[in-house]
Amino acid sequence: MNHMTSNTRREFAFRLAAAGLAAAAGGAAADTPPPLKIQTAALRNGLKIVLAEDKSRPVINLQVWYHVGSKDEKPGRTGFAHLFEHMMFRGSKNVGPEEHMKIVRAAGGVLNAYTSFDMTVYWQTFPANYLERMIWLEADRMASLEVSEENFKKEREVVKEERRMRFENPPYGRLAEDVLANTFTVYPYKHNPIGSMDDLNAASIKDVQEFHSLYYVPNNATIVAVGDFDTKEAVDLIEKHFAKIPKGKPIPRVTAKEPAQKEPRELTVKYDNVPLDAVIMSYKLPPMGHPDSYALEIASSILSDGQSSRLYKRLVYDEQSAVSAFGNAINLEGPSIFFGGAIVNQGKNVKEVATSLEYTFNEMAEKPVSDEELTKAKNKTIASFITGREGVQAKADFLGRCAVLLGDPNLYNLELEKYRKVTAADVQRVIKTYLAKNAQTKIWVHPAPKAEKENKD
Repeated sequence: MNHMTSNTRREFAFRLAAAGLAAAAGGAAADTPPPLKIQTAALRNGLKIVLAEDKSRPVINLQVWYHVGSKDEKPGRTGFAHLFEHMMFRGSKNVGPEEHMKIVRAAGGVLNAYTSFDMTVYWQTFPANYLERMIWLEADRMASLEVSEENFKKEREVVKEERRMRFENPPYGRLAEDVLANTFTVYPYKHNPIGSMDDLNAASIKDVQEFHSLYYVPNNATIVAVGDFDTKEAVDLIEKHFAKIPKGKPIPRVTAKEPAQKEPRELTVKYDNVPLDAVIMSYKLPPMGHPDSYALEIASSILSDGQSSRLYKRLVYDEQSAVSAFGNAINLEGPSIFFGGAIVNQGKNVKEVATSLEYTFNEMAEKPVSDEELTKAKNKTIASFITGREGVQAKADFLGRCAVLLGDPNLYNLELEKYRKVTAADVQRVIKTYLAKNAQTKIWVHPAPKAEKENKD
């Protein structure tokens, strides 16, 4: 569920771009990948099918996207979407526990799953001659997953341990939850997909079964496949194995509207496992696919992508007031989010670091970024866009995003030009609009005093 690209990959992508991969904005781009030939279909039970033949290698990536994520969970019942990421491998009518994984690996394939705020995705990449077997596996668990008390309790403990390892034990691991909980007042991005420990402990098998029967149905699923297959044959195989699965109830969608933030908010948190003060500022952005989202992604790169970014250069190199400066724009189906922050250097003042953060944001709002900065950020973004969609899995991931979250698989072939057209004026405008002081949520982070740690223990 980690959406951040490593610095190594980013720098590699930039070197490729600087070597000539990226074309001038608005011109005929020689580096534009060949468009995917996308075919769509649907079954009478509501199952959507999105396919793209790719004969470049004899493999296929097959994915099932369930349009359910943590935002669809009820208050007090968080973590269910992620729980089912685990439960879906616990066996079905014709497939034993963990046998799905064994069958894929025995065929020479690889597989995994991931959960986010908006969706849960199950994927496998395998030699092309195993297509029907993989379709059958996915159909069997959609139709007959064993949602038993035994499986539920076992996987709940696995998820709880994952929560401890990823969020509770690492320094600053709980900060993401506090940022979400305080950035959003109404919209159900307020909680992390991992769920809360209290909610996981309180969940009953009845709760879990109801969640499964509502969301894990054909009319809430999209099959995405990219690779070496014949489209007509693939559709016929999907119909053969999925058509008999009954359509579920109408899917309830989130209707909450996050109100516009009219004044800045701030709070202080204390963690017993952090060694240094920190400060983080977050802002709400428009949904993915919004016309401003492309300029915001370029702006985010200029602000926070790598050690040459404005935040890192100012706070870590020039002022040496922070040991780390970071930020990211997370594009979501609902209101998206940008955050920027820093971990304060020992002996430095967290208030001064916060002032420098805000100064960096304001500077970009007051005057256009340089041609050099804009070109570099666009080159990195475009190169990452291209090199990140070379394999069949990467293509299917993005195709699924376009089909399920943006509602149009053909956007796959259109988004690259939207990044190329971003101008310095666009960057300045979106920073001024969305990173305004009145829209800011600021969180001060301090180590818990020793007495508080001892009382907690």
